[in-house]
Amino acid sequence: MSGNWRILLIIGGGIAAYKSLLLVRELQQQGDAVRSILTGAGARFVTPLSLQALTGEKVYSDLFSLDDESEMGHIRLSREADLLIVAPATADLLARMRAGIADDLATTVLLATDKPVLVAPAMNVRMWEHPATVDNLATLRRRGIHVVGPDSGEMACGEYGPGRMAEPAAIAAGAAAMLGAAGQLAGCRALVTSGPTWEAIDPVRYIANRSSGRQGHAIAHALAAAGAETTLVSGPTRLADPPAVRVVHVETACEMLEACRTALPVDVAVCAAAVADWRVAQPAGNKLKKDGAGSLPGLELVENPDILATLSQPGPRRPGLVIGFAAETEQVIDHAADKLRRKGCDWILANDVSASQGVFGGADNTVHLVTADQAESWPRMAKAEVAERLVRRIADHRTG
Repeated sequence: MSGNWRILLIIGGGIAAYKSLLLVRELQQQGDAVRSILTGAGARFVTPLSLQALTGEKVYSDLFSLDDESEMGHIRLSREADLLIVAPATADLLARMRAGIADDLATTVLLATDKPVLVAPAMNVRMWEHPATVDNLATLRRRGIHVVGPDSGEMACGEYGPGRMAEPAAIAAGAAAMLGAAGQLAGCRALVTSGPTWEAIDPVRYIANRSSGRQGHAIAHALAAAGAETTLVSGPTRLADPPAVRVVHVETACEMLEACRTALPVDVAVCAAAVADWRVAQPAGNKLKKDGAGSLPGLELVENPDILATLSQPGPRRPGLVIGFAAETEQVIDHAADKLRRKGCDWILANDVSASQGVFGGADNTVHLVTADQAESWPRMAKAEVAERLVRRIADHRTG
């Protein structure tokens, strides 16, 4: 396929499917080449012949076509694309994406892809506002799916409100922005730490914290999507490894530090892990038992290595940009500024992790970017969006 970028357009069912033909033209005018998958429902609104005439490519629709699978398997369809666009993305299609269902060619490709995905929702306003759809979109956003629209206006059903698919020009612009960002960190090497650490007390108990790793994993995903060669050093989490990222799994702070040192040199280091401050000096070899007398075992704690401060130390292996996190419960910006000075890093992303904020384990985050010169407060947003905004700032820093 020729063109600046290779787009795989997945067309769901719905009256807005007619706009997919206009979207093909918009993408082609940007210099992009378009290949399409037409769902069974989508074929009730536009024809394969129309799409083939516009794209100059075969239109794919049948997961079980032996010819298609021998000529162009579902894995190759996504692998040979730079971006997948789902337009229109119906409520049903979004629900199946969220559940990981793969019962037709479109959903199978979406489940198998490691490429960026942009969805343009289109549905009745009641369906758009239903809690199930709201929850499905929130989950997909957390997984890194990009969303454009929907717009508000009069719908084919006669109702008025949000749910109209975004205009083709807006979808094409969203695709261009995503693909433009995809190469902005090409040639950059990045290191990210994520999750908690577990510090053993005995073979079955450990010291830990409530970090889910969602923010660190989202940052690693966003860096890789922007073209950076990314290593993620992760403590124990329940999260899937981000695509296109080299992942090193560790448990303790000492293991995390050693993995970080091994990953050097890098251009950017983002220390998002919630590293335990202390560990037990001598973990018990066997499970500690109650003695029946109510006495407590003595646990001697020693300080863990400071990974952020270690990576920030001047020297030939210091990353060009070192970014830390400050999880605070009070005086968030002041404490973050103090941490910036003490650790010697370049930026701090500070957030309020008080129980009322729901940050630990939650889907959203409110952060303040603190540098030596200023503190910039960002609005509350999904952790994936925080990651994307941070990556844009990193890219601007490197080019500025």
